[in-house]
Amino acid sequence: MSERGKVLIDGDIIAYRAAFSTQDLSEKDAKGKVDELMDFIIGETVNFPFPSPSDYQTYLTGSTNFRFDIAKIAPYKGNRAATEKPKYLSLTRKHLTDKYSAIMSVNEEADDLISKAAAALDYNCVVASIDKDMLQLPCWHFNFGRNQWTKVTPIEGTLFFYTQILTGDTADNIKGLHGIGPKKAEKILAGCDTEESMWKAVVKAYEGDIESITENARLLWLRRYDNEMWEPPQEG
Repeated sequence: MSERGKVLIDGDIIAYRAAFSTQDLSEKDAKGKVDELMDFIIGETVNFPFPSPSDYQTYLTGSTNFRFDIAKIAPYKGNRAATEKPKYLSLTRKHLTDKYSAIMSVNEEADDLISKAAAALDYNCVVASIDKDMLQLPCWHFNFGRNQWTKVTPIEGTLFFYTQILTGDTADNIKGLHGIGPKKAEKILAGCDTEESMWKAVVKAYEGDIESITENARLLWLRRYDNEMWEPPQEG
């Protein structure tokens, strides 16, 4: 393994957690919580899995996102209350930008920026996040909420993605197939060891509704390059 892997940090989670946990405290405390979380991530990733990480980069989601425009089955993130933002969220996001040079996304999410960076590094990286959606990326993952390491292989990442197409994602208001949870999805995809076989199993489960599959997949897929829009695999 290369000794110069990179650590890609989900700033959205850090900003939110820091702001939420300090709502009854001061601005200084909110910034301090950001620093505490960043120090923890850097400390835990400084020697593993890469003996000497080349860099740490933090990412934040901007105000625009193409997913809001393509969601037709149900509004993307439409189940989130407008009042749920913590008091210091703008402050903690600015602190990540000012002190840690966080990169802000435009018309996509921080997740997409992390995914594109990971792909550009040939997945020679660590993704530091608590967001399960990241598990479609075939690389090392550090869940800093659980202090947990996971290595995702390419086939495991693909399987996770197709599982989500079946189950949907309640956190983002993405509707999967009615009555299909993780256990039923696992049964549907049992024995699938290629993307082509997963695709065929999902099409069968959706009774050939390619339009709904494609919409859900495009909402769930993390971009690997600029302006990418997921397309169904070509059957060979």
